Amino acid sequence: MNKRGRDRILQVAVTSGAGILVALFLWLNGFLAGWDDRVWDLESRWFAETGAHSNEIVLVLVDQKSLDWVQTQLGVSWPWPRELYGAILDNFRRHQAMAVGFDVLLTEPSSFGVDDDQALGKAIESLGRFAAGSVFPGRAEGLHRQWPVDVPLPSPLFSAGKGRVPLPFPVYGSATMPIKEVAGPASILCNVHQDPDRDGIYRSLHPLAFFDHQPLPGLGVGVYLAAHPESRMVWEAGSITVDGKMIPVDSQGRTLLRFRGPAGTFFSISAASLLAEELALREGRNEGVLQGGERLRDKYVLFGFSAPGLFDLRPTPVGGIFSGVEINATLLDNLLSNDFITRVDMAWEIIVLSLVIFFGGILSAFYTGPAALSGLSLFFFLLPPALAALYHRQGWRLDFLLMESGLFVTIGLAIFLDYLREGKRRRFIKHSFCHYLSPHVIEQLIEHPEKLQLGGERRELSIFFSDLQGFTTISEGLEPEMLTGLLNTYLSAMTDIILEEDGTVDKYEGDAIIAFWNAPIDVADHAVRAVRAALRCQEKLAELRPLFREQYGHELYMRIGINSGPAVVGNLGSSTRFDYTMLGDAVNLAARLEGANKQFGTYLMISQSSREQINDAFPCRELARLIVVGRKEPIRVYEPFLAERFQQEEARYRTFDQGREAFYQGRFQDAIAFFTAIVDQDPPSVHYLDKCREKVARNPEKEWQGVWALASK
Repeated sequence: MNKRGRDRILQVAVTSGAGILVALFLWLNGFLAGWDDRVWDLESRWFAETGAHSNEIVLVLVDQKSLDWVQTQLGVSWPWPRELYGAILDNFRRHQAMAVGFDVLLTEPSSFGVDDDQALGKAIESLGRFAAGSVFPGRAEGLHRQWPVDVPLPSPLFSAGKGRVPLPFPVYGSATMPIKEVAGPASILCNVHQDPDRDGIYRSLHPLAFFDHQPLPGLGVGVYLAAHPESRMVWEAGSITVDGKMIPVDSQGRTLLRFRGPAGTFFSISAASLLAEELALREGRNEGVLQGGERLRDKYVLFGFSAPGLFDLRPTPVGGIFSGVEINATLLDNLLSNDFITRVDMAWEIIVLSLVIFFGGILSAFYTGPAALSGLSLFFFLLPPALAALYHRQGWRLDFLLMESGLFVTIGLAIFLDYLREGKRRRFIKHSFCHYLSPHVIEQLIEHPEKLQLGGERRELSIFFSDLQGFTTISEGLEPEMLTGLLNTYLSAMTDIILEEDGTVDKYEGDAIIAFWNAPIDVADHAVRAVRAALRCQEKLAELRPLFREQYGHELYMRIGINSGPAVVGNLGSSTRFDYTMLGDAVNLAARLEGANKQFGTYLMISQSSREQINDAFPCRELARLIVVGRKEPIRVYEPFLAERFQQEEARYRTFDQGREAFYQGRFQDAIAFFTAIVDQDPPSVHYLDKCREKVARNPEKEWQGVWALASK
């Protein structure tokens, strides 16, 4: 393994280890707890949906409408006489409710007398299947320190699990029990005391608590047990089982609820409507009475308060105003649907954390660079919530901020280490090559320094050769310092244009510039860019020409040849010194075309392959069918123009085309006539005119092919 590979492995170990340790430190010390709870609240709202048995639960609520109706119609203010509760229970019995849970504290005798309590007791006894939610236990203060002798002990529906494992459930030292008229006929006594989480939000509750060694189920569980007297409730260290349905609990004996939606999700009935119905039926009035049969028949009914003044509204993950009876209904609903949320075991949390962070450490070590690390950061920012959402759908709570914090440390540290390790190398490459390569090429070399090794690849290139006309004569008349200044100004201006067009400068040979397009980065329109760069260079040189004449006493003209074709491009040379350059027949042809400009008096010539690739990007005129040195087959060569200039001289170029076609066909006298008409304006016509006269004087060949053969490079 090379040093680079060893460094990457070391980085994975350092960054992943740091991420895991920091995340566990924050998590185990509670720094993430509050944020995790808020995130869980968001998940609870996003994924809330009714369960398979949610429609089997009906809430009967003492709402503000009920308080107002009883006050107006019966002249009774709050608190109500207990015989009104009895009337409502009779209505439940009349409509054959499956079981009733009463979320009302009835721990003191009625202020309306013993008869009032006895009326309620008779109604409970007649109803049966009644879960009394009026046991209010406490750890310090309470009316009873032992189970009252006049309150029946819980039925044998409860048993401890195998081996009597240690119980995580709360054990209360005191409790306030319901009056005997309620406790006696009740099917089961339930715990209605619930504590919120540390931030005051009710996300979970105790499905089971103990007082004086006797079990007290939560009201939601108690209603189910009242409806199914044959059921058994078995408790163990980590769960409670009811009829084969498991209620998972944490180390404090709390179960995390799967909320079905905001307040009002469960079907609810105002207590006033049932009370009015029952009183009317007792009086023999049936007309206009609201019949509640199908709404209550075979339903689990929970009775409680929702009027704001009765102080039974609680904040939950799915809403800030949630009645206590709805929280108990959620417990019952989760039990019926058997889809409680289970907290992921700590050991599994750590395993998932380690896998995700280790994966992030590997990718951040081997995929460097701003774009790659930005993409990785986005991916790993989204991965933990995606995992948490997947777990949530399967009934598990996964604290994804644990992973987020670890990944933040891991990727952040990877970026920092990459900067320390790679920063110097990047700055060196950029400084060394900024004068020769376009910024795109430099960035690719920075991202892939292996491209600085020996080797080449075959690619389609557009190749640019340029040379200054008469530069030898110019250089002989200038001092070295002046010649250097002239060349620096000229080459800088031309190079800037080439780089702006995403070209790569291969090399400078004195006044000559050699460049190419489509390597090492892909340039889809490489021929268009090469021709546009050439035209821009000619325009820029025209602007600089007066300056050169004034400062150096010479006017500069450059000839450019461009060809598009396959070539080998890459780092070529020896193992100790090499250049990023190109070679191949297409390269040689571009060089020949630069020199061929002398034959026609032109300053820009492109091959047929380049002409075909630029399509209509620039107007062109065909110059000749040319045979260059080293080739046997002729090629068509063209002179491209900027559109504005072509339009201004279009008539002249059309006349030239006519003369050239006559030349191709061997009609030299006709060609002479066309070229003579524009000879004073068109340098190629001058050379064609000489060539035509030469052919006429020597008698044209019998098999004339209309080609122009170059005798020299």
